[in-house]
Order: sequence, then C-alpha cells, then structure tokens
Amino acid sequence: MKRCGLLLCVLASALVGAGAAQASRSDGGDGCKNIHATGIGQDLGNGVTAATISHGGWLNGTTQGAFAITGGAPPVFTVAGTVVFTTNSGTLTLTVAGTFDVSSGAFMTSGRVAAATGKLAGASGTLTLAGVENLATGAFTETLTGTICRAGGEGDD
Repeated sequence: MKRCGLLLCVLASALVGAGAAQASRSDGGDGCKNIHATGIGQDLGNGVTAATISHGGWLNGTTQGAFAITGGAPPVFTVAGTVVFTTNSGTLTLTVAGTFDVSSGAFMTSGRVAAATGKLAGASGTLTLAGVENLATGAFTETLTGTICRAGGEGDD
C-alpha cells in the first residue's frame, strides 16, 4: 500500500532547500517581494512535515508544517493546516488549504500570512506551495510562489 503521509501533504514547504530559488523585489519598492523558490523536505507522518528553503530571500531557512485531511475522496483529499517558516529575519506563519493526491503524491496548498515575528513582524501576503511527495519515502520537492510584504518595507535580508 502506498504511503499517505499528509504532506502530507503539503508541504513546506514548504514547501525545501536543495533546489534553486529566487526572491525579487516587486515594482514600486513597497517592501514587497515576489517569491519564486524551490526546495526539498520530508513528510514525517501524522500530518507533520519539515523542509528547508534556500535562496528564497526573506524566507531562507526551515519550515515545519502541520496538516489535517478536511474532506475529499480517494485519490484526492482536501487538506488544511499551518506552515511556520523560521528564518534569520524571524518567523512567518501561513494558514493554508489545498489538495493532496494519494495516487501520485501531488499537492498544492495556498494561504495567507497569519502571524510573523522579528523583522517579519506585520508581514502580509499570500503563498502557494505546490509539489510532489515520493509516496514510498515521504521525501518531497516543492515550489513556493507568491508575494510577501514586510511592514516598514525596509531591508533585503
């Protein structure tokens, strides 16, 4: 039977680390950055994920995801949860919802910034995390896209 770890579903991630990523300033110098990052992570089981983000600008660091199945029917289930980014600039928490296909390992979630600390305090924005989990090993790769705006709009960490 195929492993159905909720990455499990999602994430992490988050969404991440070994892949290339880039963050570029959006127009206007308004303290917002367009995020285009890729990475690698691990489904730890029971809806928990861990990942690493590199070359993601303000989001360089690690993620911890926690997800639950909220509906759907095999092979595609809906999921919801949180992804917490821990970076040199602080933490950023996303509340996400999306889908996980237990036949292919494909997942896609998106959500808004729910909380942030440190230099990211007051941040806003939306990210989409999309990728594929290896159902035999729980390893996953993902792409993160969206825009994050920092309060104060300063600095290029």
